[in-house]
Amino acid sequence: MISLKGQVMETLLSGDFICKTTDELAFQFLQNSENFAELERQLNMMNRTIANANDGEVLFCAYQVIDEGERKVVGQKFREITASLLPLVEWLVLVQEAKGDNAPLSEGKVVRLNELQSVIEDTPAFSEQLAKIAKYSLFNSTSSTVDAQLKLVFKRLTELGYLLRPNPDNQIFLATGKVDYLFEVIRFIDDSENLNLAKQAEEAIKQGDLL
Repeated sequence: MISLKGQVMETLLSGDFICKTTDELAFQFLQNSENFAELERQLNMMNRTIANANDGEVLFCAYQVIDEGERKVVGQKFREITASLLPLVEWLVLVQEAKGDNAPLSEGKVVRLNELQSVIEDTPAFSEQLAKIAKYSLFNSTSSTVDAQLKLVFKRLTELGYLLRPNPDNQIFLATGKVDYLFEVIRFIDDSENLNLAKQAEEAIKQGDLL
């Protein structure tokens, strides 16, 4: 049977993110400085290191030194994320607006699909926004109903690791640390290219003029 250290190593090397929501046991394992140092030494031998986001609340594996081969892998992964940014940002803004939250979605926050569906169905602007989000290639929905669109979007976001569904018998989801990582990517791109993606998406929703 694989040890906890082996499980954590496999999780990191597979590209998954570790936070208290996705795997509290693994997260606490890495909070121990001796465990962290031992795992870091082993990863360093494979040109990997343990990186973090959101002030250490999200942990993941990154290359220690980036040469030409690693640069191609990193570049491909970054392109995959940036290609999905607009639908993801618009979805995050929609959830924040529909829930009436002052702060954006973050790791550990609860999203109840049924409650969100009720608000969206009662608000035409939100229904229109959801329909546009669901049609992006990231989700590729062909449905015209809020119920089907939402379920597909939530299913896809769970597959991508942005949401966790602790109990398959209900429609309650938790945001994972990958959402916080996404915000750091957005901030990095905004700072580098002055795109202000989050603000653009929020303004588009308010004006009803979405790309």
